[in-house]
Amino acid sequence: MAVTQDLTIVAMIVNASIVVKVVMGLLALASLYSWTYIFLKLFAIGRAKRQADAFEREFWSGTDLVGLYQRAAGGRYVAAGMERIFEAGFKEFLKLKGRAGADVSSLMDGTRRAMKATLQRELDTLESHLSFLATVGSVSPYIGLFGTVWGIMNAFRGLSNVAQATLAQVAPGIAEALVATAIGLFAAIPAVIAYNRFTHDIDRLAGRYESFMEELSNILQRQAHQPER
Repeated sequence: MAVTQDLTIVAMIVNASIVVKVVMGLLALASLYSWTYIFLKLFAIGRAKRQADAFEREFWSGTDLVGLYQRAAGGRYVAAGMERIFEAGFKEFLKLKGRAGADVSSLMDGTRRAMKATLQRELDTLESHLSFLATVGSVSPYIGLFGTVWGIMNAFRGLSNVAQATLAQVAPGIAEALVATAIGLFAAIPAVIAYNRFTHDIDRLAGRYESFMEELSNILQRQAHQPER
């Protein structure tokens, strides 16, 4: 009866050695943080997609670029993603175009540099905490395995003082140790899945941002060749 009682999940965690408990606690904390970042990143990437869709519809609706820039710079709503890239590029374009003697080549180079710098900042924001998910996904199984090995060592060390070892005496100690591996996998698997999914989504967003930069550069280059009225 004692063996059955010891083999409940709660009992195995409570009866584990101090080292195994520390390992389980670290893995549970890592899992909690990774799930927090998963939900935060899920909302952030979803919001970035919706904002990109909305801004592209407005941009290609035939609206005046100057008016669009004034609305974006005027703080009508919080600029993000594609809109922020447009704002940075168009601002630099207007600033350089207003300088006397500015040629088209230097004008477009400065505009592209401003957009690329903003693009990198936007991608850095989207990619924040992804390294943590990657670390949890790659390291957690090994941390859990360490707890399992330590627990099994303790189980066999305890059997050295027993005259005759039976399965009933070995099973509880080994089962307690294996819980650490289970918790490690529970922490690692969602983190790996989320990391791969978010990396794919961010790569697709980056491709959309870069395509928009090229299209905006072509539009601004045509405007740069037009004489001022």
